[in-house]
Amino acid sequence: MSTETSPIWITDAGLETWLIFHRGVELRDFAAFELLRTADGRAALTAYYTPFFEIAAEVGKGLVLETPTWRASADWGARLDYSEDDLAEINAMAVGFCRELAANASTVDVKISGNIGPRGDGYQVGTLMSAEAARNYHKSQIEALAAGGADLVTAITLGYADEAIGVAEAAAEIDVPCVIGFTVETDGRLPDGSALREAIECVDWECSTPPLHFILNCAHPDHFADVLQDEGAWRMRLKGIRANASRQSHAELDEAETLDDGDPLELADLYAELKKLLPELSVVGGCCGTDHRHVREIAQRLS
Repeated sequence: MSTETSPIWITDAGLETWLIFHRGVELRDFAAFELLRTADGRAALTAYYTPFFEIAAEVGKGLVLETPTWRASADWGARLDYSEDDLAEINAMAVGFCRELAANASTVDVKISGNIGPRGDGYQVGTLMSAEAARNYHKSQIEALAAGGADLVTAITLGYADEAIGVAEAAAEIDVPCVIGFTVETDGRLPDGSALREAIECVDWECSTPPLHFILNCAHPDHFADVLQDEGAWRMRLKGIRANASRQSHAELDEAETLDDGDPLELADLYAELKKLLPELSVVGGCCGTDHRHVREIAQRLS
């Protein structure tokens, strides 16, 4: 994805937390993709996505629009009684839905990213896969997103390197650009205990076709800013941040019954500090607890 004419691209925010806490939508297993199946659900998704087009137009930046498919993979789909064919249709439908929204925002440069989540919970690693097993698991969803016309795929909230390698290898096999997103705990380490630098370097070393770049999501800047002091070429590969508004740990967020949406202005200031540590930072958005308010402040601050 070229950023020659738009040094900073914006992306969206905490889709699932916005739907649950701001719209009162009940999501089974955080599966926002189910909303694509009803008129009311599509209206809720449209209400969520529309402000990001407006923000991109306001600040003159491009928009990376993530499909609502974080849970639309085989194991999660099976839990919700979706067949493999159902999931293939839904993933392609999600790309088409986002493409329709983009068509109504002709003044904004939009890239549609097929969003992929971890096989496990996201906050807990669970059963570890080999890179080959991860490639086999994620391949069908990547195929469906690519067939639907996604410009790229982005895997977020990954907790260990082998799953990331598998995603990247599957994307390379299907010939679709890929972005890898890791999450970290409050100590700045991945859920499997490995260092962020170690994970990024491992993926780049092991992949025959390395990802376009890496992003970090679902953690507050206070949880990982110190880690970014570790100089090296690996920091040039970390080009995206989708931080939480909350300083709570993953365990605390998992049990939360109310939304901690933090302070949008403070979060924007923290992004400005992160930009000093990440000279190649070019994709910014939010994760749990964030919405268009946070992304607007971040986009304006970095502009």
